[in-house]
Amino acid sequence: MYKNSYLSLIIAALLSISITACGGGGDSESPEPPTPVQPDDNQGNGSQTGTGNNGQTGNGQTGSGTTDQTGTTPTQDLVYSDPKQVARFLNQATFGAKQDAVSSLTGQSLSEWYQQQLTQTPSYLMPVLDEMSDKAIDPDETHLLELEATTIGFWRNAISSDDQLRQRVAFALSQILVVSNGGGEVLTDIPSGVTYYQDLLIKHAFGNYRDILEAVTYSPAMGQYLTYRGSKKGDPETGRMPDENYARELLQLFTLGVVELNTDGSPKLDSNGQQIETYSNQDITGLARVFTGFNLNSTLVEESLDSAFAALMNIYPRSHSEREKSFLGTTIAANTAGAESVTQALDHIFAHPNLAPFVTSQLIQRLVTSNPQPEYVARVSEAFNNGQYTLPNGDTVGTKERGDLAATIAAVLFDEHARTSQGDTDGKIREPLLRLTHWARAFNVAQVTPEFQEILWDTTGPSSLSQHPYRSPSVFNFYRPGYIAPGTKTGEQGLKAPEMQIINASSVAGYTNLLTYFVFLDDEQFDTVDVKQFFIDENINIDTSQAKDSFIANYSAELALANDIEALLNHLDLLLTNGALSAQTRAHIVDLLNEVDSDDDDGKLYRVRLAIVLIMTSPDYLIQQ
Repeated sequence: MYKNSYLSLIIAALLSISITACGGGGDSESPEPPTPVQPDDNQGNGSQTGTGNNGQTGNGQTGSGTTDQTGTTPTQDLVYSDPKQVARFLNQATFGAKQDAVSSLTGQSLSEWYQQQLTQTPSYLMPVLDEMSDKAIDPDETHLLELEATTIGFWRNAISSDDQLRQRVAFALSQILVVSNGGGEVLTDIPSGVTYYQDLLIKHAFGNYRDILEAVTYSPAMGQYLTYRGSKKGDPETGRMPDENYARELLQLFTLGVVELNTDGSPKLDSNGQQIETYSNQDITGLARVFTGFNLNSTLVEESLDSAFAALMNIYPRSHSEREKSFLGTTIAANTAGAESVTQALDHIFAHPNLAPFVTSQLIQRLVTSNPQPEYVARVSEAFNNGQYTLPNGDTVGTKERGDLAATIAAVLFDEHARTSQGDTDGKIREPLLRLTHWARAFNVAQVTPEFQEILWDTTGPSSLSQHPYRSPSVFNFYRPGYIAPGTKTGEQGLKAPEMQIINASSVAGYTNLLTYFVFLDDEQFDTVDVKQFFIDENINIDTSQAKDSFIANYSAELALANDIEALLNHLDLLLTNGALSAQTRAHIVDLLNEVDSDDDDGKLYRVRLAIVLIMTSPDYLIQQ
């Protein structure tokens, strides 16, 4: 009763919310046998100059770094005595603040935390795929858990891994450099493709964006998704043309965007006050010749397609175009070899002045705010271009090479516009997926075993989260970075609200139902005998003895406060909304919680669970300030 009445309030509030704030299949033809050319998959780097404005002053801040535009070294570190400020930082930099992390970082150096995160051992997905594959009763048959390995690995790493910042950045990158295994085709049936692709993003998350572009270009998942795997050079006699899909999306979505930009992300204008297009169809035609001759490693194909999709593609000279390749004001000479053509093309695109503001503004959107102010974008772009950033404690991060992501992400998170609220146009809507990971982290879910939670194997629909890791509906991601929601207060103000593109009455209810399922989950809802039989029927040999403990939250800290509603809400306000719970929302929740009899343990537990659902479905939570 309480849940349904509050849900109607949430739907009405969210739909009028005011924040201030192609894929497809590749050529299935077998690779050709001539000698391949393949780059080293290393963590190289890309080079110009950068500063960061580190001078933040926030509530409870006992130290403030102050770096001026000349790059003066800060004299004090960034340390928060107010746990709400710490929780806010962690909600930007991780998959959700945890109580122990908030407590341990309060009064401690955020700079040191950042530096420690840079050195954490990466958590990859390929070991999860191997683990799931080993559970096959019949090893010759692919089973459900293999197909869901990227999903299982994502939930495990997002909720439990120590390399939280790396995982968070890799997920942000996956929404810029999009591939998807949601099409029910090759990338669904061969899970190693997207698994390997995501591991490339995890590996390079603190590396250089130039290296990411190269790794992505040679990855079988991208070759399959944007259809240039198997693309052959043009043939005038038959009218065959090179596939243009990757060339177009590389420029439009992965690097430059469609209009020329200033360093602060604002469009450049011509003498008539009109925006200037970044590229033309002629540029796409010339660039498409670069990406001919790509296909799977033929030696690995003989072993298995799984192996071939888990390694970089080769360029086969017989299919690579020997013609001149002219685009964006440059020309690659005729008869240039395939790998050298790719290197020259990516170097030229990478050097374009659009790349820094186009990429960094999206990273800011994914981590901090949907509507970054121009000066914020400009400062982060400078850090990207410089490849270096001075942390509030005076240490520098980055290699001094253009495109360094360790420096760029530091600039995103430590900028004054990230560390202090900028008013009514600040913040972003929390992605549905991040809300669920936040719940699991905040309430110390011990058994993060998504293999036992079929409900997590597909959260794409509006009856769930309308979002699933690595499974966007197209190369344009779940939502476009420039989306302005029509018929909303944000739309009236011309404010971007990307996540609103997947929010409607159905998806709000879907998220609420999924959240309620997990918040109220207990071990009595599992029948281990039925679960065991289900997996046997699906060709899976798995120990189900702990299935009943899967995703069970630990509410012991909250139960201790259950009889004191104000204390309970203060605790949850810190943990979930970093102190942003409004008086109006609090009053609604207090009224509902007062109706719950908490004289016994069941009543206390119900009050706690209800309070969590009410807060996590409130506009105060759904907007990350």
